[in-house]
Amino acid sequence: MQRGADQRGYPGSGETHLRSILATVPDAMVIIDEHGVVLSFSAAAEKLFGYLESEVVGRNVSMLMPSPDRDRHDSYLSNYQRTGVAKIIGIGRVTTARHRDGNEFPIELSIGEAKVGMHRIFTGFIHDITQRQQTEMRLQDLQSELAHVGRLSEMSTLASSLAHELNQPLTAIGSYCQGALQLVHGTLDDEAVTSLREVLADAVHEVLRAGEIVRHMREFISRGDTEHSIESLPRLIAEANALALVGSRECGIDVRVGFDPQADCVLVDRIQVQQVLFNLIRNAIDAMVGSPMRSLTISSAAGPSGFVTVSVQDSGSGISEKVAAQLFQPFVTSKASGMGIGLTICRTIVEAHGGRIWFENCLDRGTIFRFTLPKGPR
Repeated sequence: MQRGADQRGYPGSGETHLRSILATVPDAMVIIDEHGVVLSFSAAAEKLFGYLESEVVGRNVSMLMPSPDRDRHDSYLSNYQRTGVAKIIGIGRVTTARHRDGNEFPIELSIGEAKVGMHRIFTGFIHDITQRQQTEMRLQDLQSELAHVGRLSEMSTLASSLAHELNQPLTAIGSYCQGALQLVHGTLDDEAVTSLREVLADAVHEVLRAGEIVRHMREFISRGDTEHSIESLPRLIAEANALALVGSRECGIDVRVGFDPQADCVLVDRIQVQQVLFNLIRNAIDAMVGSPMRSLTISSAAGPSGFVTVSVQDSGSGISEKVAAQLFQPFVTSKASGMGIGLTICRTIVEAHGGRIWFENCLDRGTIFRFTLPKGPR
């Protein structure tokens, strides 16, 4: 008997058309009658569930469901026919299905209803969202990794900045204390002078000790080792871009990405470079919040001397001359909130890779940030 023969209740004139649909529809398609009995099972459904159509047609569709839906499906149908209240028909939902081997997998299910003569039929369109869930979990993992690395980078930059700022006054205090010791060196050796000498000597000792602690901290931060590996630059950009654009759909940003085939591989620390991309893309998004046109362009190009150049361009208001002069310095920002160390982190990471980072204000509108990375072997 042909798949979907006329005795199942279909008009003979539409059989060829129906068979064509069942053979070519990309998502799994299952047609059942009002009692839940399977009338047709598409080729995509065979592939998705692991059953042949001949093994499913004539049986209750609940065989494709895990518990508790498997046990309740007939009551769902009866309740709908009795009350007319649809809980899924015409609405769709995310649920789970059961493969022939017993494994369950996530699906997106949409159901439509039609009448054939005096009878009702229900058509289910089933889309396997396993890959989508895996992608979302991967994005969440990457976001957590980037957030963790971002916090560590911010702390390192903050510590480095504090070390630089504190070292100078500590050195000055030490000099003052040494001068004071010299001033009282030739005075009478009474009890007060002796105590003063002891206090100043202790102060010098403690200041020098603090200076050594600061120096060791700076050396530790500056020599922090990273693990470089050959990475696909388009993949790094795609993943960082997906993370940075989370929550910005309502901004209506037009994103364009262009890759130079000659700039595919880079030799980098993957997480650190994604942190740079994430910071630059988020900055670009923030810069375009009040702009009438919101266009974000990310591109790569092979450069000289074995380096690749990555560009992130926005259509925001640009960077003022006042801020531009010290843009990569820590604690400098044009934002209403924020610590102003994001670009400092970017510069630290890029320079640790042997590259450099800079920006250009566009002639018409917006800003382009560019940075270079070492090219990896293809």
